[in-house]
Amino acid sequence: MGSGLERFKQTFGMRLFGWLKIPLLASVRPSVIELSETRCVIKVPLRRWSKNHLGSMYFGALAIGADCAGGLLAMDQIKRSGAKVNLVFKAFQAQFLKRPESDVYFICEEGQAIRDQVRRALESEDRITEPMHIQAAVKLPDGTYEPVADLTLELSLKRRF
Repeated sequence: MGSGLERFKQTFGMRLFGWLKIPLLASVRPSVIELSETRCVIKVPLRRWSKNHLGSMYFGALAIGADCAGGLLAMDQIKRSGAKVNLVFKAFQAQFLKRPESDVYFICEEGQAIRDQVRRALESEDRITEPMHIQAAVKLPDGTYEPVADLTLELSLKRRF
């Protein structure tokens, strides 16, 4: 886990990318809690912009959180490779387990699999697509996490020429 300053810079970079390229992403105010070679944790606060009519997190905001966690981890792996790789998500599946009635943490622990996928994309002229699993959870008063959704995104990578 990085320092507070490092997390601030990562959060600012992600939000700036959102403001400039994907304004809808920035609207839910995601924060980087952890970013390492193997893991990314993003927090999306439960607030007016992310709530549904029942007061729980809207499924669109859950999709944005999953996009941020998986996308940031993939962008970090691509940056570490030093190569030019295009990244896009091709499919999305969600299994909703419980209504998220507080801030939601999106946990992606696919760093090694993404690193392997980047390597394969660099060795090929084809687009390489693999599933990426992300867990959405709320933090309980005792500090543990309770899963509220299991999300799968298909990450598709292709080397730029």
